[in-house]
This record gives sequence, C-alpha cells and structure tokens, in this order.
Amino acid sequence: MADEPRRGRLAGRHVLITGAASGIGRATARAFAAEGAALALLDLHAAPLAAVAAELGAFHAAVDVADEAAVQAAVGDAAAAMGDALDGIVNAAGMAIAAPIEATRLEDWNRVIAVNLTASFLVCRAALPWLRRRPGATITNVSSGSALLPVGMAISSYVASKAGLVALTKSMASELGPAIRANVVCPGAVDTPLLPEVLRLKAQDPATSPYALKRVAAPEEIAAALLFLTSDESSYVTGAALAVDGGRTFH
Repeated sequence: MADEPRRGRLAGRHVLITGAASGIGRATARAFAAEGAALALLDLHAAPLAAVAAELGAFHAAVDVADEAAVQAAVGDAAAAMGDALDGIVNAAGMAIAAPIEATRLEDWNRVIAVNLTASFLVCRAALPWLRRRPGATITNVSSGSALLPVGMAISSYVASKAGLVALTKSMASELGPAIRANVVCPGAVDTPLLPEVLRLKAQDPATSPYALKRVAAPEEIAAALLFLTSDESSYVTGAALAVDGGRTFH
C-alpha cells in the first residue's frame, strides 16, 4: 500500500500573524505555511509584507496594529479572505525604544506599550467572534525573556510591555478556556533587527554570556515554539509562558 500524502500539522487551520514582514513573524509565517495553514499577515511595513505574502500566497494588510479601527477592519477582511474562518492568532509585532527611565519620553512609553501590549489585546478582541466558532482555537503571543528576568539595559518600557503581555495572556487563558487556548512565548536574544548589537555580542561571548547555550537564536527556532503552541500537539497547554531563551532565565 502506497504511503498516504503527509498532512501538515496546521492543515485546515486559518491563522492571522502580526509583525509578519520580518524577524520572528516572517519566520513563523513561513513555518506555518509549510505545515498547511491558510494565512493572513499584518504588518506596518507594506513593501516587505507584500513580498512575504506573495511568497506564501497569503492575504495581507499593511496596518498599525495599535490603531483600533484599522485592526478591527483588517481582522474582518482577513477572516473574509479565508472563507469567514479564523482559528489561530499569533501576535508577533513588537518594538523597543532604549532610554534610561529619567530620559524616557511619555510619548515613547505610550507607543511601546501600544505596540507590544495593547495591540495584542486589540487583535484578539477583534478576532473573538471567529475564534469562538472554531474548535481548538488558539492565541499565541510573543513576549520576551526580559519579561521573566529583566536585562540590565535602559529598556524599561519594553520590559513593562512584555511583562504585561505575559499577564494578559494568562488572563485570556483563564477567561476564554476551555474553548480557546492562550499561551505566550518568551524568547531570549534572537537574530533580528530588533536585537541590540551589545546584546548580540554578550550572548555569544563564552566568558560573559548569561545564556547556557552561548549564542543567539535563529527566528526559526522561535517559530518552532509558536508552531507547537498553535498546533494540536499542545492541546493540553494553556496559560503557559514558554521561555525559549537558550537557558538565560531557567524558568
């Protein structure tokens, strides 16, 4: 008897990914597409987003994920493009502004909180009418290892936003279960444009690195964790904050 064709781990799933134009979001989109998911991709940066969407044959919308009206419209358009179906969310959009606390402008603080925390709330809230109709629906957010153990850098707004995202995800898991599972991944240093060079060098220095694995992660390694939490393989996992950080925090 001939072998049956391999069915992807996300076959039949319809997943919306934010921050999909680069870094972790782009790697996640590629990994999910390879596993059979139908995709809707959101990002602020139109040109690189369009390139990723063309590569994967996915719906895309250039949108500021901190804009309530724009998110509401984009999520509705995404669901419609995928046959009025949406059963997975990955919030990978993020940003950082480095400044000591005393030099942090309120406008910068507010923007970091808006993109890293409020945007995930907006996307999830907009998606709930579709998620509630789909068996095995999932929400997977991307926080940071610094939310579990802050690094000694001037990024308090970033750390606060990512710690808030961990708490928000746990609250979602409690409120939305058992119908919807919600989990959060907390990466360490990842080879993306967002990683400061000083952290890149420190992570790779055998003498001073706080990472047990003595290196930075590839975006694809974080995407693998997001794939697990979005697939049925993690069917009994919700409310988890998964540290994918090369052993920096040892949670």
